[in-house]
Order: sequence, then C-alpha cells, then structure tokens
Amino acid sequence: MGTVGNSTDGMAGERRHLINVAYRLLGSVSEAEDAVQDAYARWYGLPRSRREEILSPGAWLTTVTGRICLDLLGSARARRERYVGAWLPEPLPDRTEWDHADGSDPADQIVLDESVVMAFLVVLESMTPAERVAFVLHDVFRYPFAEIADVLGRTPAACKQLAASARRRVGVTRAPVTATGRADVVRHVKEAWETKDIAALVGLLDPAAVMTADGGGMVGTVLRPVEGGERIAGYMVAVAGMAPGLELLERSVNGVPGLVARRAGVVMTVASFDVSDGRVTRIWVVRNPEKLRPWAREG
Repeated sequence: MGTVGNSTDGMAGERRHLINVAYRLLGSVSEAEDAVQDAYARWYGLPRSRREEILSPGAWLTTVTGRICLDLLGSARARRERYVGAWLPEPLPDRTEWDHADGSDPADQIVLDESVVMAFLVVLESMTPAERVAFVLHDVFRYPFAEIADVLGRTPAACKQLAASARRRVGVTRAPVTATGRADVVRHVKEAWETKDIAALVGLLDPAAVMTADGGGMVGTVLRPVEGGERIAGYMVAVAGMAPGLELLERSVNGVPGLVARRAGVVMTVASFDVSDGRVTRIWVVRNPEKLRPWAREG
C-alpha cells in the first residue's frame, strides 16, 4: 500500500495520500488529519531498528491509518446518536478559488473527484465501518483485498464480500450530469433564492426533493430533513427574509458547483446539490461552524 522509502522526504510525501484516504473514510477533514498524525506518531514511536526492517513505510502507514479510521468509524456511531440534528460530512472548498491558498491546510491536500462528491460521501455513511473501509480502499484507491485484509483483520475473501455489499448500497449509477448543466441549475437556484421567487424555486426543485441541514446544535437550522419541492422553496424564501445582508456566492463544493452564503466576509453556510434531469433532487446544507473551518479563507 505504498512505495515511498524510509527517507524523511518520502515519509512526508506520503501524507497527502493518507489525508485523501482518511477523509474518504471519515468524512471529516479534522478527524482525517488527527488519524494521519496518530499514524505518524506511531511510526516515529517505533524503535529505529524496527523502522529499518519495514520495507515499505507507505504501506505500513496506510495500514495503520486504515485501522485508526476503522476504530473511529466504530465509535462515530455512538457520537452521531448524540449529535444534534442531522450529521453531514465536512464540505470541501476548491483551493483554486481561494485568494491565498498555500497548501498548508489539510483540506488543500484532498483531491476533488467523484469520490468526494457529497452525494457519494452520504452513501458511505450508510455503510458499516468494515464495508466502508473495504469499499473505499478497493473501489476508490484500488488496493488488493490481500492488503485490505491486513487493515480489517479478515480474510481477503471476507473483504471482497464486504466491498460487494457496500457496492450494492451505492446502487446503480445515474448518467452523469455535465458540469455546465449542474452549474446552470445551481445558478438559477441562486437567482431565485436572491429574489425570493418561490415559483421559480419550485420549478427548479424535484417534487420529491429532500433538503438536509447540519448545524450541530451550534447554529439555528432545521433538525429534520425538509421533504418536497414546495416545502423546501418556502423554507428557503423564509430564511432569505430573515437574513438581511447575506451574500450568495457560486463556489465549488466537494468538486461540483454549489453555493456559499457569506455575511460580512464570514462564510455562514455551504450548500451542495444533487441534480437529475435538470432539477435539484437533494440539497445538503452545512452550517456547523466547526465544519466550515476550511472555508475561513474563502474569498
């Protein structure tokens, strides 16, 4: 699970890969960073003679990071039960849209591709910890099941079954929406939201659309999903009326077009959208300020 050597430069170069693995496993930038830091601490805690015996430090680090994430996923279920309202993965900005991105933030290290789109991360949340690890390592990062078995402490055959079960949860993949098509829909939603045009919003939302919000009990938001295009449109217009001075920006969220709400230069809300047949089917709204730290430099 890695090809770096024992040099300090090689070990540091492995960090980007580990952050990418851990974020997809945990859905949290801060927890991914902590997991990788823990893995490195364990590496440097080994006696020098033991480190020199390890032929592939990258493989060792990935295995340890995977095990740490597996433990965290197991304890996360209990934490989610105590979480106020819905729990959503931390949204990621596109560092190319920042004015001062210097690569020092862990979020800068994450590759924005289809495996970090919010819709995909939400599906990962429905998996058991073992399914998620097996699926992410095999289907996303192409690790063989023989190596995944070392992470999960199971046979390669059992890991293969876990990945297959996880794949069924993902379901049949829809025809992809072009970036331009998605951006157009999101832009129209922004315009209708700004003008408080309920009729236009209803036309842009699928009748069976669902909006889920995450405030973590730290800021005001709906605690349960809002279902139905008309109800969502009404809610969005009501929120716009209660938030004077709120500035809406079109920004990439986890690699696809989304919206950012900012007041006095501070990002208050990040919204991600799933689009099908020209209409919004899902909206994920993150307002928990602890999950918006990577957006502090936005704009």
